[in-house]
Amino acid sequence: MLATFFIEMNMDAKEIETLLTPLLEQEGAELVDMNWRREGHRWVLRLFLDKGGGITLDDCAYLSERVGAFIDEKGSIEQSYVLEVSSPGLDRVIKKEGDFERFSGKPVKIRLKLAENGQRKFSGTLRGLAEGKVAVQIGKILKQFDRRNIDELRLDDSAAIDLGEE
Repeated sequence: MLATFFIEMNMDAKEIETLLTPLLEQEGAELVDMNWRREGHRWVLRLFLDKGGGITLDDCAYLSERVGAFIDEKGSIEQSYVLEVSSPGLDRVIKKEGDFERFSGKPVKIRLKLAENGQRKFSGTLRGLAEGKVAVQIGKILKQFDRRNIDELRLDDSAAIDLGEE
């Protein structure tokens, strides 16, 4: 779902997240991830949203209209950008504190910023987050990764994943 809207050029991703989070929560949606960047000659705002029970194409279309209207209503309009709203997918990113508990026991893929023993990519089962360390079961070894060194942590969509609420 694509729509063209306007937003102040100097807004950063954190300010946009702060602006949009109350609206999304009001609509029963969760902001899973967001990208705000220049691509070629245009700015693109990508929102990856989820809802309890999953997000549908109709939800994405509705939320795209709501978010676009909300941003226009706020009046910080200076430059055009493209707004894209979609689901986080089966390989959703895990960033927020609650995600580590919610997806504990699920298969994940990790990419590190700095290699550990010559390796930057790992796969295993998420075991949680404690004191800035992400615990991942890799075979028989429980490995602790410093959260600050994690470039990306995603659910492993190549494994059988059940995202149903328990």
